[in-house]
Amino acid sequence: MTRRPVWAVGACLALATLTACAGFASHPEPAGTALPSEVPSKPTYATAKAVVRAMGQAGLDCGTVRSRDYDGSSTADCVATVDGVKVENEISVFDPDDVSKTEIGTSIESRRTGAYAQTLVAAGNWYIRVMDPPSAPAIAKALRAVVLDAKGKGSKTPEYPLPDIPSTPTYKKADALADDLSASVGCFQRETTCTGSIKCETGKLGSGDSDCAVLALYPTHARRDAALREAIKYRGVPAELVTAGNWTVNLCDTTLGAKAARDLGGVVVAYDGR
Repeated sequence: MTRRPVWAVGACLALATLTACAGFASHPEPAGTALPSEVPSKPTYATAKAVVRAMGQAGLDCGTVRSRDYDGSSTADCVATVDGVKVENEISVFDPDDVSKTEIGTSIESRRTGAYAQTLVAAGNWYIRVMDPPSAPAIAKALRAVVLDAKGKGSKTPEYPLPDIPSTPTYKKADALADDLSASVGCFQRETTCTGSIKCETGKLGSGDSDCAVLALYPTHARRDAALREAIKYRGVPAELVTAGNWTVNLCDTTLGAKAARDLGGVVVAYDGR
């Protein structure tokens, strides 16, 4: 069985934008979902680039991968290092003259619910999708914002304890892990993502049975375990990972876990999606 990993792979995710035509003052609030009451009214920003600058001024530099301005909104995708982990952040800023508070609240609600519920940081007229949820509190503190945790059936972590994970082997570079995975189940057409993880194809090239894998290293076991729990929490989405030491391999082909674990000296962490 194959599936695509739920966390970011390959090129950083494209940014979603919100189009709207109602303003805060000139039009009544349309039907929708109000902003969560805990979201502070300030700070506000004119553009997503301004949010990136504010993060840097707070000591949390976030290198911009891409940015774009639309009618009524501004977006940017940047990568910051939080507790030794490279974290991708999708920033959305809305013009209060064009986008109402209710429309922002509706957009926030849609992101926090569903099969792929997201963790957000929000304040004023903006929010950030934090691709690594454990990093959200540090980003919220830097920007004087609040964390809006994912909710609904897509956000509940299954009651599935992690197995005993071997403390070795460990790797200094993700490429070395990719070499060992290649010798086991294949790791071809490697691509390094904006957060430093590696995406590659398993199986034999040209055989018709190749599929993806995502390889990542972590500075601590706690960050590794947080990534594992994030990967197995989505209802309806099977997950198959191999892990040990300071690394994880997220396999799209759920039949490869046992062999990869045996060859790499790790253990399988799996979730059937129910």
